[in-house]
Amino acid sequence: MSLLDAVDLAQKLSKDEYVAFMDALEINMGQLQRQAHEMGVPITIVFEGWGAAGKGRLINELLLALDPRGVKVHSTLAPNPEEFHRPFLWRFWTKIPEKGRMAIYDRSWYSRFIVEKMDPLMERLPVKKAYDEVNCFERQLSDDGHIIIKFFLHISRKEQKKRFKKLEKNPMTAWRVTDYDWKKHKQYDTYHDTIEEMLSRTDSDYAPWHVIPSENWRFAGMAVFETVIHEVGRQLKKRKEAQKAPAMQLPPVSKSMLDRADLSKALTREEYDRQRKIYQQRLWELEHEVYLRRLSVVMVYEGWDAAGKGGNIKRLVRRMDPRGYEVIPIAAPNDAELAHHYLWRFWTKIPKAGHFAIFDRSWYGRVLVERIEGFAKENEWKRAYQEINEMEEVLANQGTLIFKFWVDIDQEEQLKRFKDREKTPAKLWKITEEDWRNREKWVPYREAVDEMLYRTHTPYAPWTIVESNNKLYARMKAMKTVVKALEKHLITR
Repeated sequence: MSLLDAVDLAQKLSKDEYVAFMDALEINMGQLQRQAHEMGVPITIVFEGWGAAGKGRLINELLLALDPRGVKVHSTLAPNPEEFHRPFLWRFWTKIPEKGRMAIYDRSWYSRFIVEKMDPLMERLPVKKAYDEVNCFERQLSDDGHIIIKFFLHISRKEQKKRFKKLEKNPMTAWRVTDYDWKKHKQYDTYHDTIEEMLSRTDSDYAPWHVIPSENWRFAGMAVFETVIHEVGRQLKKRKEAQKAPAMQLPPVSKSMLDRADLSKALTREEYDRQRKIYQQRLWELEHEVYLRRLSVVMVYEGWDAAGKGGNIKRLVRRMDPRGYEVIPIAAPNDAELAHHYLWRFWTKIPKAGHFAIFDRSWYGRVLVERIEGFAKENEWKRAYQEINEMEEVLANQGTLIFKFWVDIDQEEQLKRFKDREKTPAKLWKITEEDWRNREKWVPYREAVDEMLYRTHTPYAPWTIVESNNKLYARMKAMKTVVKALEKHLITR
């Protein structure tokens, strides 16, 4: 039997029973909210359901039992122009609650299936991939400590019609029922099948669905409170009692991309100047084509200290229109960033359609500096390979073109550049004690780089090794890589 059909819609609760139950439930709810705040556990509650099923009323009942300073309610409507020109999950990643806080969604990322799947003009991604993206999104949050509770409020077709008519009779509420609502009501059976598929394909151990019979609002309210209290209480207890998780086991790294890099490659100044003018002009032309076609481009620059990332980026964008790109330097996370999932701060910077985002260091810090310096636990950085691949696949599915450059030099060249910086007043600010400390850890960093390249080199987001002992050669290689890939992509679209 299906999840919806298994629900007994006849369940009711009298006013006296409701009052008797709710007094204790509201007290428990407040206590659990404070406990979650103290433990730094974020909570996400999703409300989906039929039109007129009572989502607003139940959310309000829930809020009355909570400290509103720790809760944010998000009402999900059709995407505005800013949201439409970003990857679908962008507007939800940017709203995830920080540690110890709660987010309640009046409709959510599931609009992708309840609305977009039923409207071919809005659907932007094959359904299977869309399900995979949503499941990955929820799993990543859960792995990071989020508690996710999902409700679907269920009423019959007959009950929905009754409620629509009641709303229409009242001048104060008539606006809430639209022609679109009646159109969906006529397609109740079709939506029923769509919702069943959605529930079954996104019901998981880390984010299960709770189908609530909602023809009697008191019974629905009690069921919502009991479910939230049970789930939050169970998850908080699990976190308190949890032992240290065993280390994740990953397959060994079987090859090194760095070993294949030829750092002797070089370019003369004359040849560099000739090629640079050609490719910078072509980049300027392609930037405008990217804008006209509403593509997104993400570039990631990683590399050794003093490898020349900044100079490479500077030459890359020299002729580009500054309104069409942003260079984003990534430093250590601030307090607000530390209070969220580590990918949150990068999702907030994903470019909208038609623009370039160039990251000077990136999310790969998780498996490099955070790994080597101990800022991320072993299971956190091991888990990050999959999470990063999933994020990049989501971007690629939405039409984003991704470039990832590892700017490579050898130890001797790095030492030479470090000493040159110390002797040159204009460059002195570029060299720090941290650079020298990192140099002492060259071997473990190289092992981390090799593993990063091996585990995150994918067809949709491949790595390019930029041999940079000769800076001129490195700058042209990056430029040529971008130009050729953009030309190929634009021709095949």
